[in-house]
Amino acid sequence: MKRSNRLVLLIGVFLAIVAFVGIVVVLGQTGPGPGPAASAAAPVTTVVAAQDIPLGATLTQGMLTTAPIKTTDRKAGAFGDPSQIVGQKVRRPITAGAQLSRADFLDVIEDIVVPEGKRAISIQVNQVNGVGTLIKTGDYVDLLLGVTGDKFPVVTLNPEDDSITVVQGLNSTSVKLLIEGMQVIGTIRPPTTATTRTNAAPSGSAAQAPTTTLSDEGQELVILAVTAQQAELIKYAQIDGDISLVLRNSLDFLDAQGNPVVSLPAGTTGVILRTLVDNYGVLRPELVEAIIPAQ
Repeated sequence: MKRSNRLVLLIGVFLAIVAFVGIVVVLGQTGPGPGPAASAAAPVTTVVAAQDIPLGATLTQGMLTTAPIKTTDRKAGAFGDPSQIVGQKVRRPITAGAQLSRADFLDVIEDIVVPEGKRAISIQVNQVNGVGTLIKTGDYVDLLLGVTGDKFPVVTLNPEDDSITVVQGLNSTSVKLLIEGMQVIGTIRPPTTATTRTNAAPSGSAAQAPTTTLSDEGQELVILAVTAQQAELIKYAQIDGDISLVLRNSLDFLDAQGNPVVSLPAGTTGVILRTLVDNYGVLRPELVEAIIPAQ
């Protein structure tokens, strides 16, 4: 081999060694890439409460902010952007700085917190007197009471012997909005008893999805936060009356920032048959004399 060829070969080997040493030095300075543990601890943008958010508040942009949270500390079902939940109603109170997750919007009873100075009482309703059993935790409701004639008779007093006589043939039904602005702090639904039917699809068309029909026996137990006096009224109404719950708008009790506001009483007068006749023009039946031809 010629001397010039050997020189070229030696130079090539020398350059390869230098390149290898350079790669080793560079890798030693940068260190290994992030492993699984480092990735798991990396912060992720997470939605948190910018203020205390009361039960039943409808979320606005000002109530929310974001913070970097390590994935190991991030709640399951947490959100990354406030726009994902603005406009939704929270079903549990949330403290400032707490992460918001899907569980905060589910009406699942875990532990009832009775507000200070209040009592908890339950009312059983169905689809007719419970707004279709759509009342959820955090909602506000009024209680409507109906008392029928057998519970509320019209009587007369005989001045001679002070005896009492029930007047027959009169409609003594009475209806009144009894309590306003009670907050729901929990609901309990029984196991689903709805029946499911599938509509027959026309020949050649795609099969239709099953249609669920709610059972007429659908029940819901609504747990309310009330005062001691309201608890007595509700118990009496449960024993001797017919109860309906009326769903309210939460903005009657919370402003757009979630602060409590005073909702003025509606000041209803109640309704009896005379109210319908005098104020709403309901016609009273009149006796019509029928002339029977002679036989």
